[in-house]
Amino acid sequence: MWNWFAEALKTPELRRRLAFTALVLSIYRLGSWVPAPGVNSSANTNGGSSALFSLLNLLSGSSLQRLSIFALGIVPYVTASITIQLMTALVPRLEELQKEGEAGQARLNQLTRVMTVSLAAVQAAGYVFLFSKQGTIHVDGGRAVLIVVTLITGTTLLMWLGEQITKRGIGNGVSILIFASILAAAPTGIRAWTAGSPIEKLFFPLAALGVLTAVVFFQEGQRKIPIQYARRFVGRRQVGGDSTYMPLRVNSAGVVPVIFAAAILAVPPTLAGIVPSTTGFMNRYFQTGGYVYLSVELVLILAFTFFYTAVQFNPIDQADSLRRSGGYVPGIRPGPPTAQYLDRVLSRLTVFGGLFLAAVAVAPCLFVHYAGFSAATSRALGGTSVLIVAGVALDAMRQIEAQMIARRYDGFLR
Repeated sequence: MWNWFAEALKTPELRRRLAFTALVLSIYRLGSWVPAPGVNSSANTNGGSSALFSLLNLLSGSSLQRLSIFALGIVPYVTASITIQLMTALVPRLEELQKEGEAGQARLNQLTRVMTVSLAAVQAAGYVFLFSKQGTIHVDGGRAVLIVVTLITGTTLLMWLGEQITKRGIGNGVSILIFASILAAAPTGIRAWTAGSPIEKLFFPLAALGVLTAVVFFQEGQRKIPIQYARRFVGRRQVGGDSTYMPLRVNSAGVVPVIFAAAILAVPPTLAGIVPSTTGFMNRYFQTGGYVYLSVELVLILAFTFFYTAVQFNPIDQADSLRRSGGYVPGIRPGPPTAQYLDRVLSRLTVFGGLFLAAVAVAPCLFVHYAGFSAATSRALGGTSVLIVAGVALDAMRQIEAQMIARRYDGFLR
């Protein structure tokens, strides 16, 4: 591994990309410690023990807890991107834009940016109201507006920095920022683990290693559908006749279903805070780690996994594309039969992918409630964190490897 990394550093292009990525991440981590105007840097805010606040605080690198200028993190941009992607499958006009090539994609990107700013404004106002109601911060009207504008500006800056990483750095910029945020919370989890019980000290590394192995196995797992292209003659030359495969990933949805499920399950505790009379009901049936909570989370993750996979992969469009290019699945007729075959295979893979995501999501709750692990350890080093970190790391390694291969080919051609 170290030889591979040293070889990568010898490539000037990769060296520049890695240095640029490191510079942007340094700016991001520095900004996460700069408090917003009117906020006491020594006072930590507390949004409650809801799963959503814990997840958002984790994805922001604990900036939300400190209410820094990057308190919202890149989450509004992620939410806007996912929303636009889902609406593309439901709104015909957006679907037409997606098929218009670069011009249509530029328009969709602009809509994503506008929605990001709107979501950031709503979230910033909500957090200022929440923290001021708790007495953590004391603001008047003008200072509240200043904090909201600062948080919106921080999210907009992070959105721009993420795009710059994608263009000039390594990996997907947004994913790299989230990757850095989760790694920033790792020392807290390690300290909680070292201060935990002897059982936690002994078994948590084994559990974490098992989760990491399972995440890598499922993230890299795919079903290869063989594709054969028909032979045809152009003049006296024969073209086609090649064989390849179509990769269908076991987990095509990534971590999106887990985030959506956590957002929905955070609604009952929020309602309990607004309507005190429902607190008893919510605590009885929607307590984090309870049977009802875990069952509902399992169903939501499975539902979102199927929905998001259907949005990303359309078997009918794939079958039509194969038919137009002269490709076919051996033993399957082109057209609707191919679409039905791809849909059947993808549905079976999605079942395993959804169950895997559900198991990863509920693992921290099970560790806390039934194995005696601390909440800080499971949250910082648990399943969702490992899922995101492993996925981003694998993607970055693939891009670095592609750059190295391209560099070697260039040298050979010269």
